[in-house]
Amino acid sequence: MRRARRVLTLGVAACAATFALTPSPAAAGAPATGPLPVATASARAAASGPGEPDSALRTAMLATLDAGATGMIARVDDGHDVTRIGVGVARLDPPRRIRTGDQVRVGSITKSMVATVALQLVGEGRLRLGDTVERWLPGLVPGGDEITIRMLLNHTSGIYNYTDDPGFIPAIVADPYRYWSPPELVAIATSHEPVFEPGTGWSYSNTGYILVGLVLEKVTGTPIQTLLNRRVIKPLHLHDTFFATSGRFRGSYAHGYIPPTITGDGYLDVSGWPPSWAWAAGAVVSNADDLARFYTALMSGRLLQPWLLKQMTTTVEVGEGFGYGLGIYTMSTPCGEIWGHDGGIPGYVSFAYTDRRGSRSSVVLLPTQPDDAIVTAGQPVIGIAVCMMLGQPVPAADTARSAAIFDLPATG
Repeated sequence: MRRARRVLTLGVAACAATFALTPSPAAAGAPATGPLPVATASARAAASGPGEPDSALRTAMLATLDAGATGMIARVDDGHDVTRIGVGVARLDPPRRIRTGDQVRVGSITKSMVATVALQLVGEGRLRLGDTVERWLPGLVPGGDEITIRMLLNHTSGIYNYTDDPGFIPAIVADPYRYWSPPELVAIATSHEPVFEPGTGWSYSNTGYILVGLVLEKVTGTPIQTLLNRRVIKPLHLHDTFFATSGRFRGSYAHGYIPPTITGDGYLDVSGWPPSWAWAAGAVVSNADDLARFYTALMSGRLLQPWLLKQMTTTVEVGEGFGYGLGIYTMSTPCGEIWGHDGGIPGYVSFAYTDRRGSRSSVVLLPTQPDDAIVTAGQPVIGIAVCMMLGQPVPAADTARSAAIFDLPATG
């Protein structure tokens, strides 16, 4: 990329978390493509499932393509009907029309799954939310005797977010196939002073979930990918979900692209970048159906006992109408309260929400790094999907934009 402006990092409000890069296409290891071939009707729209809504959601999604996105997937369950819409292409060269079941990298949605496993172990008496980092990972984090597992899960530990390190993302883009070990990531974070004293504030930190992953492996003697598979993925039959340990996918997937406005050239395919640097903070691959199944199962009590779900949904107030729990957040919108998480990883942005009872869900997947134009065009999609999920009238574009989740009060 000759002229990179910004690329997503992991975290809440994925589209708000940006960083500047200046690599070349050769360094990224993937060729830039030519013009975006999504103009034809056949490429722009994929089949929808039962209960196709009026044109508002599809129209908003097509507007996002017009702004430069390569494709987009939306799935909405209002408690009665399920709507699935896919627009655009999953691959630019050679072109392949997007499918609503295509896999994507879901970034920090991983945190909800990791937090679920942590709480299951709490329920089994093998871990306590009040346990300190020092107890399980002695000597790894300065001041770790003051940082609890709960603080890591709800981002009140004060530990520096390693993806904010000025040299970190340029290092990834310069050598995207380099393997990053979890201790390396922690070392980057601990080379910086804490953001605040443990328990005295709130600041989104991917480092916290790297530490949680290490703790879970220490407690169980089992790799984090195996824990997620045994405790979340297999029990829920999430056939298109896995914890990625390489850049490979395991089925039909939507390629993730960085657009010309960011690369300064053509569309750059970053699908194959291994997510070792994201690990327990964001390495999961999934699709729309699986994400909906996970969050509805979680919020309806299928994965956690009631007292553990109460712990998960006890939130720290971060901003007006927005609170963060243990690996999950809640937000007030004009159409009602939502629960879930978003995720951003180079080339992909994902949003997955449900109501408090887990009876309704909405998922929006964008396999393109959003620039300003894509953010502006994509905001109404999320607002419309949320209102459809909650059974409220589909809002006008301006209202949907104001309800969008692109503007969460956090820094990934």
